[in-house]
This record gives sequence, C-alpha cells and structure tokens, in this order.
Amino acid sequence: MSRSPAPRRRATLASLAAELKVSRTTISNAYNRPDQLSAELRERVLAAAKRLGYPGPDPVARSLRTRRAGAVGLVITEPLTYAFSDPAALNFVAGLAESCEEFGQGLLLVACGPERSVADGTNAVLSAGVDGFVVYAAADDHPYLQTALQRHLPVVIVDQPKNIPDASQVCIDDRAAMRGLAEHVIGLGHHEIALLTMRLGAERRAGDQTAGVVTPDRLQQSHFHVQTERIAGVREAMAAAGLDPDTLTVVESYEHLPASGGAAAELALQTNPRLTALMCTADVLALSAMDYLRAHGIYVPGQMTVTGFDGIPEALGRGLTTVAQPSLEKGKRAGRLLGHLPRDGRPVIDVLDTELVRGRTAGPPA
Repeated sequence: MSRSPAPRRRATLASLAAELKVSRTTISNAYNRPDQLSAELRERVLAAAKRLGYPGPDPVARSLRTRRAGAVGLVITEPLTYAFSDPAALNFVAGLAESCEEFGQGLLLVACGPERSVADGTNAVLSAGVDGFVVYAAADDHPYLQTALQRHLPVVIVDQPKNIPDASQVCIDDRAAMRGLAEHVIGLGHHEIALLTMRLGAERRAGDQTAGVVTPDRLQQSHFHVQTERIAGVREAMAAAGLDPDTLTVVESYEHLPASGGAAAELALQTNPRLTALMCTADVLALSAMDYLRAHGIYVPGQMTVTGFDGIPEALGRGLTTVAQPSLEKGKRAGRLLGHLPRDGRPVIDVLDTELVRGRTAGPPA
C-alpha cells in the first residue's frame, strides 16, 4: 500500500534565512524595513518566501515584541453608518485616515453605537488592538470614554466632552462661533428666533416622537457640550442686544435622519408662529428645514431666515448662511497628535478657527 507524501512543513523565518544564507534580520527587514535592503535582495527574499510558503512575520508576535499595534482606534458612539453618511463626520474620518497614512498607521473603527449592548461595546474598546484612541463627539457621561481612558493609551477627544484629564483635544470655540452667527441674524432685525439643535442626551425618546421643545431643566441636564455651547452662544448674543434670551425657542431633534430638521422646524413654528428666523446647530438640520419650508410655501429668506453650522459642501452649494468649521483638518490634527505625542506627556488642546459664511438664506424680517 503506497503512502501519501508527508505534508510539507510551512517555512519559518529561520528556515527561510537558512535557505537564502542570510541573517534573520535580513528577512525581517524585507518586510518591516525595506529601506535597509537593496531592491534586488528584497525581491529575492520575497520570491523565496512565496515559493516556500512563508506567510511573513506574525503580526501578533510583532506587536507583542514592539508593543505597537500599528493602528489608531476611532470610537464613534453614534450608529456606525453615521461616520459615512453625516457630511461633517465623513470629512473628519477622511482627515483622520489621511494622517494615519502619513504615520504608517491603520485605522480601526470601534463600533460603540446604541445598537450594541454596553457589555459588547465595552468589550470592543477593551479588546481593540490599537496604539491609541480618537474619541469623536461623545456625551460626557458615555461609558466607553471611561473605558478607553482605562486602557492607559494616548487618547485624543474631538469636539466633546471638554476638560478630560490626561486626554488631548481637537475642537473649535463653539460658543463664540455661534454667537457671531447670532449677532449677524439679530443685526438683520430678527427678534423672534428659534434654534434647532441635535439631541442633548444619549438616550432615545420612546414612541414616534422625533423632536421636542427644550425646557430649562432639559438644557441644564445636557450631556453634549457642543450643542450646549452653541445654544449658549445664541443666548449671549440676544442678551447683548437687549433681547430676553428666555424668548428663544429651542427645539431638540432626537434622531440624525434626513427629515429631522423639517420635523423640528414644524414643531418650532407650532410653538411660536411669530418666528422670523430658524437657526440650526448643524447644516443637515438647516437643509432639511429649508426643504420643509419650501414644501409649505414659506420663502427663504423673504419670509424666513435660515442658518446652519458646519459648512458642508451641499450647504455652501445652496447658499446657506452658516459657520464653516474645518472638519477635515480636525481629523488630520487628531491623528497627528497621536503620531507626535509631547515628550512631557501633557495633554494638548488644539482649538481651530471657524468662518462666518454670509450666504443667501439670511435677510431682514418681512
């Protein structure tokens, strides 16, 4: 009875080095430091590795040896699709990816959205093979932020929350930017103003409710610093102009959906039919509100002024009056902070500039 041939043993780094009569360091450099070898020698190593079935250095073993995982973890607490559908978030992710490429790092999206249980999300953060975390726009009470900090890896927080010890931050001055926009709107003569905002808490509302009027208690309990600061900016501008900030109608949108701004605009107009200006804390809300107004025969800006925040391409293309913020640059700066950590270990706070864009959607009240 004939025997089947014994299976061929997989080549190892040592056996490949012996086959080529070179050092193990030479084999390692062919994969990890190609600049240390001539092109001819590296090609000879790679060709032999392919012929003998050598798969290359074990990434797990290499990470244990070098204590480097070769990747940055991006923690997004919204549904994962948000990173690829919200224009401002998409620009940020593109900027972060660009900086990761500069430093030879990969980018790992750590899914921690509301569709996951807290246990699953916590495990995702704890088990992520990364050299540091970028936490994007998390609520100040979000459990995954603390989990990331417990890893004792470098952490860069983008936008919010603020004042986290031992974490660097990339952000803008949301209050000042929104105050400047509100001063422009008030300067046009508007006194009856509503502000449409993204949600102020991580919890979802029950039932079919998509928007709600913000009460003083709700505002006091907000866990999203960016929205709170933008609201404060409008209130400050009103007070400085002699208007009562308590007359500001604030409507919170509970979901990030294409029609969210329209639903919030409808509720705002029901709450105060005398409104002449709808300000929004995000361009996506403003664009949706404009669609709602057009569908209901309300002319912008002749009958209603509408403003946004972010400066996304679609908003600029439609002539929206808004605040343009450098979302792409935010991503780049966050990645570079992780790539070039200060030697003294102190956190870095990087505040980027914004620009008031006077578009075609703001005019004097009718």
